[in-house]
Amino acid sequence: MDFIQERFIDPASSVLYTYVLIYLLVGAGLYFTIRTRGVQFRKFGAMIRQLGAARGDAEGGISSFQAFCVGLASRVGTGNIAGVAIALTLGGPGSIFWVWCVALVGMATAMVEATLAQMFKVRGPDGAFRGGPAYYIQRGLGSHAGGVLFAVLLVGTFGIAFNMVQANTIADVLAQAHTVDQKWTAVVLMILAAPVLFGGIRRVARVAEVVLPIMAAAYALLAMVIIVMNITRVPEVVGMIVGGAFGIGEAAAGIAGGVTAALLNGVKRGLFSNEAGMGSAPNTAATATVSHPVKQGFVQSLGVFVDTMVVCTATAMIILMAGPDVYDPGATSSAVGASLTQAAVEHELGSWSVWLMTVLVFVFAFSSVLGNYSYAEVNMTFLGARPGALTVFRVVVLASVGIGSVLALSAVWALADVAMALMAITNLVAIVLLGRWAFGALRDYERQRQAGRDPVFTDRDNPDLPGELADSVWHRPGSVAAAGRDRPAG
Repeated sequence: MDFIQERFIDPASSVLYTYVLIYLLVGAGLYFTIRTRGVQFRKFGAMIRQLGAARGDAEGGISSFQAFCVGLASRVGTGNIAGVAIALTLGGPGSIFWVWCVALVGMATAMVEATLAQMFKVRGPDGAFRGGPAYYIQRGLGSHAGGVLFAVLLVGTFGIAFNMVQANTIADVLAQAHTVDQKWTAVVLMILAAPVLFGGIRRVARVAEVVLPIMAAAYALLAMVIIVMNITRVPEVVGMIVGGAFGIGEAAAGIAGGVTAALLNGVKRGLFSNEAGMGSAPNTAATATVSHPVKQGFVQSLGVFVDTMVVCTATAMIILMAGPDVYDPGATSSAVGASLTQAAVEHELGSWSVWLMTVLVFVFAFSSVLGNYSYAEVNMTFLGARPGALTVFRVVVLASVGIGSVLALSAVWALADVAMALMAITNLVAIVLLGRWAFGALRDYERQRQAGRDPVFTDRDNPDLPGELADSVWHRPGSVAAAGRDRPAG
């Protein structure tokens, strides 16, 4: 595996991130921010209100809040705890600044891709909605081959590569903190995942709706306690992050590659964590029942903010405040994952916190396995998979969880990085080409809000859209709203 990684995987990752993805990802985010007039800033309050109004029954799909939680289940995982730690060890404190930048422009990207997923979704034979990049590439761009390409990339990335990463993180934490053999971790994870995976997307949604908000709040509270304990060091830590991003001061000392290392690792780990532009969250966003596509676009955009600006920042502050006893930018040069975060928490709060962090890491990573699977299942359906094929695929997913538990950390993350880059490039090109549909939907939403109405979407005779959607679930005004319980976002 080391030979394959060094000769093929690492060079491919370097080319994709250095010369392609970094420009496409940031460029698309800036483009969407400008075209939507900074929707992530202008409508931030509306995003919060929409999330509060997103609970309730959802005939024909899952609720908007459940879609938010499934998306958060995939986002909030190893990227937040292990990924941030790896960014710090390989790119220094400055990498966190670029993680923030990717998230802030990525909020606009997330809004656009989730809105497109809603607009081009279809109703399946079971009455549930299906959608995502494969669907809007096929239906919006008229490219079945492009849709198939994306679906295949996503199935491999989320069904296999990313689930290996999640399992690897759990195994790493249990081995480092509790000397649990990785083979036993693999067996237990497979046993726990099987009943939920075989229950399908709606069971995943029900689990995520209960577990994720509680765990995310607990982790944020844990970080807040550590920050309050070290409140006088906050300016110093922020200075390390900003200074390191531009190669200024001691924060950049000893980091191979300097500013470039901070930038590349920040972009890699930022994309892995918040997934904005990757094309993953739209698969769940499409299954939600809302009266207007932009409402779910708001909810998914907020998910990027919660993931990065809250949870990732919490991890960075925990590690940086622990100081050189745990993390020294000039001395720590090898990739260290969740075990570094766990060591930092233990340094600040004592040995009792080891078990607490173990539970948090386990829940975050395990919920990501479930969220990842839900994305993959949508795309297996797009590829025409029948029940028998889905059963075989679930077995493959379980096997990847077991294999990922025992592989080396660097190999697992390197494979995930390449898979993620290929998927993101395909999706970003598609949403830039289809952006005019999302911009039109946003104009339609804002026009109705200005008229004092709860926005209800239809593509028929809609002056804000480039045209009408073929075989659309939105043809009859109120047709989707009638199935939901959502209220206006403001």
